[in-house]
Amino acid sequence: MGNGWSWKGWLAAAALLALSGGVCAEGASVENVRAQQRARSRVVDVWYDLVAPEGGVFEVSLAIGGGGVEPPLSTVGGDYGADIEPGRNKRIEWDAGADWPGHVGSNFVATVTATKMEEEDTGPSKGMVRIPGGTNSGNDPDFGAYSLTVESFYMDKTEVTYAHWKRVYNWAVAHGYSFEHAGSGKGANHPVHTVNWYDCVKWCNARSEMEGRTPAYMVGGAVYRTGRSSPSENLDGAGYRLPTMTEWEYAARGGKKSRRFPWGDTISHAKANYYGYSEDSYDLSQGYHPRYNDGTSPYTAPVASFAANHYGLFDMAGNVWEWTTIASGFNGAVRGGGWGNYGYFCRCGDGYWGGPGIAGHHDGFRTVRRR
Repeated sequence: MGNGWSWKGWLAAAALLALSGGVCAEGASVENVRAQQRARSRVVDVWYDLVAPEGGVFEVSLAIGGGGVEPPLSTVGGDYGADIEPGRNKRIEWDAGADWPGHVGSNFVATVTATKMEEEDTGPSKGMVRIPGGTNSGNDPDFGAYSLTVESFYMDKTEVTYAHWKRVYNWAVAHGYSFEHAGSGKGANHPVHTVNWYDCVKWCNARSEMEGRTPAYMVGGAVYRTGRSSPSENLDGAGYRLPTMTEWEYAARGGKKSRRFPWGDTISHAKANYYGYSEDSYDLSQGYHPRYNDGTSPYTAPVASFAANHYGLFDMAGNVWEWTTIASGFNGAVRGGGWGNYGYFCRCGDGYWGGPGIAGHHDGFRTVRRR
């Protein structure tokens, strides 16, 4: 299903014109599409309503056309991509100035298309990669000698998105779970944030139960679903859980040795969403990432906005901090740095202890399972 909106004017003054619509066979539709270029900005916002009486999740795409040209769309974010739930006033954000600088035209058409995701697209193997077991040892440029040994496990390719968080969260609260925070997110395909350690491990259990897996976190022989507790943790089961610190760093290094970051020894805004601090010799950028800053407040990038590491994992540096657990199964450390943190927090070997009750707007997570 698709819905298009056309306008005249391009990266100058955008005068919005006609609206057309489309309905898909399942009875769902994209409606009320409208677009506007932000004042004194080259960012275009495209709003739409995704109406689906029977529910489900959808993959949403955007196309821009007109005048015989199709500009590149590499800086699209918001309610875009996979795992988008139905709702009104969904918003796609496109940095037209970054993708197509210097272009002015007329009669451009923005088309929003949504395709319902089938069960196999959202199943337990969707979005995870197998991390091979073994040992990664070397000399980190800042932290010296290290040696990381793990058994093979599966890990989310991306940080848990806000859409995925909400889907599991809604199921969980209807099945006996309680959380301290409902979670937040800039958009459906941005990472969830403002969740604490207790929230994350309970969400892992809920995800396991939704998929018929044995939950990893238990308290007194019962599934951990409510309150603050120090649960036992099954590291070897099929249930979802947070990675240990060793698993996280091993995965972040991506099979490469003796590197400061997953990709090498320097960092820049071409590689990650973080706060550049040029006084560090290895940091090649300055300030907040310009693409993810609307002039009022900086924010997260859509997941997978930057290149993956050698294992196929995205955003192992920057975007949001990621909760982990220690081997004993309680308390947490956060790793990887966030959108508002200096590059040195994004180093593979860095991290800090976070009280399990902390829930900051830089804090998110990804999950792992052994099989």
